[in-house]
Parts: sequence; structure tokens; C-alpha cells
Amino acid sequence: MTSLPPQPLSPLDGRYRSAVGELGEHLSEAGLNRARVHVEVEWLIAQTDRGFFGSSPLSDHQKAALRQVVADFGQPDIDELAGLEATTRHDVKAVEYYVRRRLSDLGLDAISELTHFACTSEDINNLSYAITVRDAVRDVWLPKYRGVTETLEALAREHRDASMLSRTHGQPATPSTMGKELAVFAYRLRRIERQIEATEYLGKFSGATGTFSAHVVAAPDVSWPEVSREFVESLGLTWNPLTTQIESHDWQAELYGKVSHANRVLHNLATDIWTYISLGVFRQIPAPGATGSSTMPHKVNPIRFENAEANLELSSAVLDSLAATLVTSRMQRDLTDSSAQRNIGVGFGHSMLALDNIQRGLGEIDLDLAVLAADLDGNWEVLGEAIQTVIRAEVVAGRSTIADPYAMLKELTRGKRVGAAELAEFVNGLEIGDDAKQRLLALTPATYTGIASELVDRLG
Repeated sequence: MTSLPPQPLSPLDGRYRSAVGELGEHLSEAGLNRARVHVEVEWLIAQTDRGFFGSSPLSDHQKAALRQVVADFGQPDIDELAGLEATTRHDVKAVEYYVRRRLSDLGLDAISELTHFACTSEDINNLSYAITVRDAVRDVWLPKYRGVTETLEALAREHRDASMLSRTHGQPATPSTMGKELAVFAYRLRRIERQIEATEYLGKFSGATGTFSAHVVAAPDVSWPEVSREFVESLGLTWNPLTTQIESHDWQAELYGKVSHANRVLHNLATDIWTYISLGVFRQIPAPGATGSSTMPHKVNPIRFENAEANLELSSAVLDSLAATLVTSRMQRDLTDSSAQRNIGVGFGHSMLALDNIQRGLGEIDLDLAVLAADLDGNWEVLGEAIQTVIRAEVVAGRSTIADPYAMLKELTRGKRVGAAELAEFVNGLEIGDDAKQRLLALTPATYTGIASELVDRLG
């Protein structure tokens, strides 16, 4: 047997690359290294702008040339960094040497020693991770997430009046509308979206143990906390003034917890849609040429939602693990976070893949109104709630003396099939006011939906 050429271990980088590849722009080793170069370059510019140690501010042309190094970062730079790291055995040191080479190329050797000045590796890393995670969430993951929510909202409005039998505990229950049930998911997801949008992406820039020790020895008269704050904020991040060697990662734990929460709501959506498909409430639209089963030609399997379930579980497993691991660091520093954070892209990748499947799946189903109608017509006993509630109101109003209406309806309906005729006969024999009686006689399972349709408008 011949050996295979190098293969991806993760399906995210193989089978599913087309669905999640955009995340690689940010949450990959190359994306991280580009962000590291960005931070190192901006720190050089920040120092020279302040004239540290006799340096002169760079010209606009020189700044543009340095920033172009980041803008043009590509495969040759990835390869060069890999070569440097093979020697240094240290990823951030390799970035430092790479930046020094670019300074030499640009004739800026005079400021070479300002590269990585007074920095611990984590000063560069924590800012780089904050930048890459922020950009991946805002530019890639959130737009996909919003796409699913918008699709749900559109379906909710389309089916706002589609009466359906509810199933609490899997049993026939007070009817609703499909639009209202989908709106519940859309509302939940929008709420979590706002929480994710409000995420603070924190950064520290304070040296080996968060004390500015080397900074103060090199330049005692500089207000280093202010310099640090201004620099971190210039990168679009929130400054964290109190840290050890590492930024404490609490913002990451908070973010990953919220994304994991969103995953679980989406998982609930996927299992509900799967169940509706199983009940025949939703028909799946066959894709031309697609095979549902290798042996049963008739089948159209709900694979989009099953795939989503699995990937949401994987995503939450990774993100939950990250949230638990990253908030702990022994004393002033250990390296558990270093390996853990390399899997951030895996957590978001599985969530992204699930979002892709859910959005595709929602576009491949059609509501079967005839199935909904038949389901409702076969369960007239759900009106028992309405009848006993009206009787109780009539008793309070002095128009009825019926004792224990709930027990009366329980005896009539519990565990039984009761049709329209039986209920009409029962209502006609009730001691209640005529208006109440006529309201009950006019009621059907299909019209017993309260204000479900109007509730869809709560989506805004």
C-alpha cells in the first residue's frame, strides 16, 4: 500500500473547507503571525512618534512602507517565518527577526533595536489574539449567524398565521402558529447576538510580569501606563491595566461562553426542525441528483440539521474547554493557554459549519399546511383548557355554579379522543352565559391560537 500525500487531520481543513475557509484569514497560524507583525510594526511607529531614546518620527512614506509589510503579508512571508522559527524554536522571536529584516530592507536599521522593545512575547500575543478573534467574529462568524437569524425571521413572518398543534412533553397541547414558534428562536438568537456584539476585547502591554519593570529602568520619566493604554486603544482594543505576564483571558471566556450558548440554542432549533420533518409538518425539497439513502431510494434525509447538531456539539465542547482553561494561569505565567488558544479556530469553525448547514436546511424545507390542519382536526381535546378556563371565569362572574371545572374537563378529555361533535354537545349543556357559550362553540383547534400571530411582530 502506497503512502498518502500529506492530508489534513481536521475535516474543517478538508471536506468542509469551502464552508469555513474565511475564518482562516484570521484564526490560523498565518493570520496570527500577520497580526503579530502588525502589532510589532505599530509599536515601532508609536515609539518613534514619541521620539523615544532620541529616535525621530518616521515620515508618512516610511510609515506607509512599514504598514505595507502587513498589508502584503502572504505565502513568501509565511515561509520565511517558518524558516526563522525552525532556528529560533520560538514563534514570537521569529516574528521579531522578520520585522528587523524588513527594517533593514527599508533602510531603517537605526530603529532596529526598538523592535519588540521592553516586550514579553505575551505583550505581542495577547494583542494579536484579540485582534484576530475580534475580526473573525465581526467579519466572518457574526455575518453568518445573522444570516440564519434573518432567515428565521423571514420564515416566522411568512408562517405567522399557520396554525399548528403544539406538543408539550411530546403530547398534544394548546395550538400555536409555526411563525410564532420560529420567532421564539429568532428572538433568542438576536438577544445573544447583541451580547456578542458588546464583547470587550481586552489587551495588556506591560512587560514580563505586568509591572513595567524594564520600561521604567530604561526610561524612568515616561508615563508607561499611559503609553500602554494609548497603544492598546490605538489597535481598537480595551486596555487591561492589571495583569500578570499574560492578559487574564476573561474576555475570551465570556465570549466563548456566549458563542457556546448560541450554539445550544441553534442545536435546539435543529432538533425541533428535525422533529417537525419527522412528523411531516415540513417537507424537504429534494436536491436534483442527490441521494438520501444508499439502499432506500425514496428517502430524503434531514442531513443538514443532523450535521448541524454534531458540529454545534463539537464547537461547544472546544469553546467550553477554552473558557474553562484560559481563566487559570499558575502564578504569573504558565503555558497552558498557548496550546489551548491554537484551537480557537476549531471552535468557531465547527459553529460556522453548523450555521452554514442550518441556513441551507431552512432553505430546503416547505411547510405542509394540510398536515398541520389534519393534526389540529384530530385533537379537539386540546380545547379542554379553553372550556374549563371560561367556566371558571363564568363562576367568578356569577353566571355559573359549576364546581371544579378543571376536574370536569379532565374527566371528559384526559387520555381520550374527543371530536367536534362531542365537545359541542358538552358545551351546549353547560351552565354558563350565552356569550361565553357562543365563543366556545365557535372555537376550533385551528383558531385557538390566542395572539400567536401578533407576537411575531415582537421581532421588530
